[in-house]
Amino acid sequence: MQIKEFDTVILGGGPAGFAAGMYAARGAVSTAIVDISMLGGQPSNYLELENYPGFSCIGGFELMEKFEEHADKFGIEKFSMQEIESIDLVSSPKVIKTKEFQFNAKTVIIATGAKPMKLGVPGEAEFVGRGVSYCAVCDGAFYKDKVVAVVGGGNSAVEEAMYLTKFASKVYLIHRRNELRADKIVQERASKCEKLEFVWDSVVKEIKGSDLVNTIVLENVKSNEKSELSVNGIFPYIGITPNVEGFSGQVAQDSRGFILTDETMKTSIDGVFAVGDVRVTPLRQVVTAASDGAVGAVYAVKYVEALKEVTV
Repeated sequence: MQIKEFDTVILGGGPAGFAAGMYAARGAVSTAIVDISMLGGQPSNYLELENYPGFSCIGGFELMEKFEEHADKFGIEKFSMQEIESIDLVSSPKVIKTKEFQFNAKTVIIATGAKPMKLGVPGEAEFVGRGVSYCAVCDGAFYKDKVVAVVGGGNSAVEEAMYLTKFASKVYLIHRRNELRADKIVQERASKCEKLEFVWDSVVKEIKGSDLVNTIVLENVKSNEKSELSVNGIFPYIGITPNVEGFSGQVAQDSRGFILTDETMKTSIDGVFAVGDVRVTPLRQVVTAASDGAVGAVYAVKYVEALKEVTV
């Protein structure tokens, strides 16, 4: 196993990770980005983005290519498709072992992101980006004057359903129970949305279409009766989960597993920072992930500089 020594190792090569890499490298510390898959993160799967500053409309893959090209100018070392064997954030130095390398780092910036919980039904994976979306803010505008469905009953599902009524001609909110879990004030607002229709006691069993989604199959959980609903898009909002495999429990996390940080992105462990969707944050967007990455990297650099002063 080859040993690699860096001042800063960034776990994750999405927008938060790339932004962190740029700021860390500009701070004159040796920097590496390590990812278990191809670089680019979730945005690489987005068909188009219309809310990233500077681009009225850009493909997600194209935007992340630009992030990577920018990062390359600073000489950041990149290690994609790494199979992680172990992560030790408590030791000094921090140690990340993969099948190929052992990375020793003075600081680690966690930028591993989060993933939406899937419905797990036929057609879901096939139609991602072609009618199946997990981000109303990202993709809502593409459904102007179309019919869409949102799945879920919590605050996120109801709020995103209301958001989609700005664009869609009709929004169905599908929930497996006969009452919402969302806060009462959110429910009251939703009840006033004329374009919003509730489908109670129902679950999605299948997503159908040709090139794009055109139908979803529903099952009533009480009667077991199945029906079909014509829609142009479906937005599952049954929750998200952070990508913390391999190091969960080493840093302070909330009840759902998201990492707790302060305003500098510092975690409960000295020298470990968390940025982007993996941390507790009120908004998960490409622009906020990049912002987090910048903040976390600046303070990671300060941490490295403080270590050097101590050893002088």
